[in-house]
Amino acid sequence: MKNPLKIMLSIIAALVLLVVLVVCAGVFFINPNNFKPEIIAAVKNKTGRDLGIDGDLKLTVFPSIGVNTGKMTLSNAQGFEAKNFAYLEESHINVALLPLLSKKVQVGDIALKGLMLNLTTNHQGVTNWDDLTAKKTPASVTNSTPSTQQIAATAAVETAAALSKLSIGNVTLTNTQINWQNQQTGQNYVFKDVSLASSKARFNQPISINIGFITLNPDTNITQTQKLDTILTINEQLDTVAFSDTTLQTITAGDSIPNKSMTSSLIIASGAVSLPKQTIKVSGLQLKSGDLSLSAEVSSEHFKEANATFQGTLSIAQFNPAKLIKEFAIPVPAMRDANALNKFALSFTISATPNSVDLQNIVLNLDDTLIKGSTSVNNFALPAIAFNLAIDSIDVDRYSSPAEKSKPANVSPLLALTAGVAVLPVDLLRKLDANGDLVVGSLKANGMNLQDVHLHVGAKNGLVTTTQSIKQFYQGEYASNFSVDVRQPKTVLEVDQKLDHVQIEPLLTALGNKATIRGTLDSSLQLQGYGNTPAELQSSLSGQLKFLCKDGAMLGFNLQNMIDKGKALLKGSDLAAITDNKETPFLMLGGSAVIAKGIVTNDDLELKTNKVQATGKGTVNLLNQQLNYKLTALLPKDSVDPADADLLHNTPMVILVGGTLSKPTYTLDVTALVTDKAKAKIESVINNAQTEEGKAKIEKALDKLKPEEKEKLKELAPKVGKLFKKFF
Repeated sequence: MKNPLKIMLSIIAALVLLVVLVVCAGVFFINPNNFKPEIIAAVKNKTGRDLGIDGDLKLTVFPSIGVNTGKMTLSNAQGFEAKNFAYLEESHINVALLPLLSKKVQVGDIALKGLMLNLTTNHQGVTNWDDLTAKKTPASVTNSTPSTQQIAATAAVETAAALSKLSIGNVTLTNTQINWQNQQTGQNYVFKDVSLASSKARFNQPISINIGFITLNPDTNITQTQKLDTILTINEQLDTVAFSDTTLQTITAGDSIPNKSMTSSLIIASGAVSLPKQTIKVSGLQLKSGDLSLSAEVSSEHFKEANATFQGTLSIAQFNPAKLIKEFAIPVPAMRDANALNKFALSFTISATPNSVDLQNIVLNLDDTLIKGSTSVNNFALPAIAFNLAIDSIDVDRYSSPAEKSKPANVSPLLALTAGVAVLPVDLLRKLDANGDLVVGSLKANGMNLQDVHLHVGAKNGLVTTTQSIKQFYQGEYASNFSVDVRQPKTVLEVDQKLDHVQIEPLLTALGNKATIRGTLDSSLQLQGYGNTPAELQSSLSGQLKFLCKDGAMLGFNLQNMIDKGKALLKGSDLAAITDNKETPFLMLGGSAVIAKGIVTNDDLELKTNKVQATGKGTVNLLNQQLNYKLTALLPKDSVDPADADLLHNTPMVILVGGTLSKPTYTLDVTALVTDKAKAKIESVINNAQTEEGKAKIEKALDKLKPEEKEKLKELAPKVGKLFKKFF
């Protein structure tokens, strides 16, 4: 609206000039209408435009000299479609007579009615008012001609002196319309019912101003009704402005507007702008729209310079974000908690420059979550980010999409980690400059419940490091260091992780996996990988692992049952008494492993139960989670029946572990039962089973075996001669 206002002020100035001309004629009692041709010619000479004065000019002389005009028109610039640039139905202006004798201009009332402006920007970016506002330049400059700076300084002094003697009474603008067309952008606006009312205008004195208008956008069928009320104080140099009690109310209406209509208001208690001091200060700013209410205090220094600074405070009162989103006809994302995103409030202090921003004393409320802290960004071209935030408690899961009915795919955390690292934008990481800390009192994410979470992030020159610790992690503690190094052609990933006294079963369940073990876990993991794709990173993983789980159980597997089956096979006894409890309680399960090329190799697995001690070794493939393990249990002499001590003592019970980490399988290795002592016992059993009754007893026992166990017995046959072949 800057240019239309400037044009209207120019029209008012022209009317003042018109008054002076008419007065000159009126002094000699000459009809002012006789001077229409001279006035029209003067405008033509000055602007190159045609002025039309259709109505009569009426003159008043005392106590103020003034003029009333009827219809007037000003032609458009050449090359523009509209016939008229400006149209005015009638106007009235007067100037106090006596002050003129002391070279003071006291303009009384100014009233413009039915003003219409047609403003256009053509396809080349030229406006139809450029010729009216263009500054005239001197034809030539000689050495004796004053410099441009001197001319400007002299003009400023003369202008200030003239303005100091000027005052304007009430200004009224009614029934005004501005048609604004931009052919470059295709935008069209109509400002109609424009009204302006002001109190007496004097420099360094408060001026009450009331402006109203309606904006129409034909392209969107949206209308805006706006009303501005303010009190202005302007100095004689026109470079310092103070304003107070400012209110701007806007009503936006249209089919695309939520509820067809929306009202917003901007209130400013006080403000000041000083060009010489280059300062801005705004106090008591309030912006309201529906349930959204924002308040702020803002100040600035050196705002025209490169070292400009901005300070202030901002606060957003509590409102309902979900409701606001709906009011703007935007679908609210489906979330697990229907009551999520119902409360939001924010406040902070801000310090900024053209190249930085610093937010302090941040207080953010989101539903039941409170976030406090600070953050800053320096050098927008290459941002250096810093933050220090504290969250009391947050449930991230309540904002996630509703859980699907199908079970989530089982993905190894390491596979997910390497896949995530591989897709990180390397160029962005190399430029990232960040340093910050985050503390969370209570966190729920992906079904995991965590307390006292600490996170430190550092990034500089292509090296990103994080340090995490969780003081209450499933009744234990978690700590890790994680780094991604993109300074070399291939990304390098390093992980150093430690678990202390963690309850492993609820942790596995929270991760979406079927728990296969229970107990208190202590572990440490050092891992390194390199590559630019998930496959490269995963296949290059190498490192070390140590673990010890106490007072727990292996779930889905009963070691004692396996051993009892082995005993029964060796003794030829009935298997019916063997229980089917799929759990192996243990006192401890531990070992260490070496990781190379994505394969975990463990040679010192140790398992202790109340009755059995077992050792094991094998591998785990981190790429497909495949298990290949052999668990060997030796029965202590005091754990077997004395009658079977010679047969069972030190006889290896070998269990083959296969499948995957989430679905392991356990199979008794029958062939490993055949020691020399066992072979002799079997021969004795077979020799004593030559009777029909003995054969029937053995066949009955064999019928109770599972098919895979019978297959193992077939493999066993070569080791005991042909003793068993007749049974198959």
